[in-house]
Amino acid sequence: MTLNRPKAINSLTQTMVDRLSTILDRWERDDGVHTVVLSGAGERGLCAGGDVVAVYHSARKDGVDARRFWRAEYQLNGQIGRFAKPYVALMDGIVMGGGVGVSAHGNTRVVTDTAKVAMPEVGIGFIPDVGGVYLLSRAPGELGLHAALTGAPFSGADAIAMGFADHYVPHSELDAFTQAVLADGVERALAGHAIEPPPSDLAAQRDWVDECYSGDTVADIIAALRAHGAGPATDAADLIATRSPISLSVTLEAVRRAAKLESLEDVLTQDYRVSSASVRSHDLVEGIRAQLIDKDRKPQWRPATLAEVTVDDVEAYFEPVDDDLTF
Repeated sequence: MTLNRPKAINSLTQTMVDRLSTILDRWERDDGVHTVVLSGAGERGLCAGGDVVAVYHSARKDGVDARRFWRAEYQLNGQIGRFAKPYVALMDGIVMGGGVGVSAHGNTRVVTDTAKVAMPEVGIGFIPDVGGVYLLSRAPGELGLHAALTGAPFSGADAIAMGFADHYVPHSELDAFTQAVLADGVERALAGHAIEPPPSDLAAQRDWVDECYSGDTVADIIAALRAHGAGPATDAADLIATRSPISLSVTLEAVRRAAKLESLEDVLTQDYRVSSASVRSHDLVEGIRAQLIDKDRKPQWRPATLAEVTVDDVEAYFEPVDDDLTF
């Protein structure tokens, strides 16, 4: 399967999600199909996420189309997580948001030296979804929370260290690796082309990450980062401070709740509730406007500060919805 919107870095549309689900359902039952390989067209990456401009227009209207898209997307994420045959995701180049959802829940996840993985939702007033917090909450120490609250990209080596990927194949070897999968099967292809990943830069920073991200609130975390001194911790604090306060607060709660949920499907149900609340929020529309519509990069968040976000504000994002997601 090839995601084929290269000009949009293969961002997912409703049609693409529906087709992926239909194809996987058919191929899982087809004895003539032994392996699925997911790749992205073009040179820029596997998938930059969902079509957030379409989400923007839906949110400004009534949110119905956005919620329909998320419902189908999360069901697809669960379908990939349960897929019974080898599902090889080529996580090459940009793999963000929804791109993580169609790759990192597969049973054979391959990253490269060009991989740029991220859950950047807090930058547009949204909350990490597509089961991303299932993985983030299970990353070593507080690395997942660091990735969630900053929204910053991480490398292929980091992705393996954090549990988002399994194998490292050089970008230059991807075509040969894919042909070997088709000809010889996954195990022999990996034996012939996968190499030891370089050390993870993020994993090497566990000491300060675990210390600073242990706070009860986002404000506590930012204060700890700033107190740590100049360098990566201060850079992280500066980045977090630009994000939507309500998105940050809900993201912290979502990651910590996900750690206590048993399955990917349970987390996807939580994601659907959170996203359904997000589509009614001020910050999702404002964040997409500032980043992708007007491109002024100057979102006016509401509430404007972390201090103005209440416990009730956060709790409202986790309330059940009339059409709760089931599997």
